[in-house]
Amino acid sequence: MQVNGACHCGEITFTAEADANFCVLCHCRDCQVMSGAPYRSILPVKEANFTLNTGQPKCYYKRGDSGNRRELTFCGDCGTHIYATSVEEDVPQGKRMLGLRTGMLAEVADLPPKRQVWCESKIAWADDLPALHTPEQNGQ
Repeated sequence: MQVNGACHCGEITFTAEADANFCVLCHCRDCQVMSGAPYRSILPVKEANFTLNTGQPKCYYKRGDSGNRRELTFCGDCGTHIYATSVEEDVPQGKRMLGLRTGMLAEVADLPPKRQVWCESKIAWADDLPALHTPEQNGQ
């Protein structure tokens, strides 16, 4: 399916071709800290299937929980996370997978996660979200 993404301020926009069957929830500590949430929803896409339409993401490099070097991109203006991937020098050209952050995709409602990863870091209460009070309108 084609997905369309934009950062919060609209400076960065992109399109990508992805398989919705590979959407995951990641519970790694990096995703928790960087998203400010107990987990993050990610849609992997081949780098060759990603088209940056406007803007230029900034990059941050770190070693992930896996021990691999990671390139994390974000909007330098509003801070929206765009994707994470392997560092170019570590993967043959054209073989990188980009982990798009699904919250910024126009099609997010059509991308339910199919599995969970890094569950050893999972926050226990994240399993019991249906038990929370759910108002019919915001602010109640």
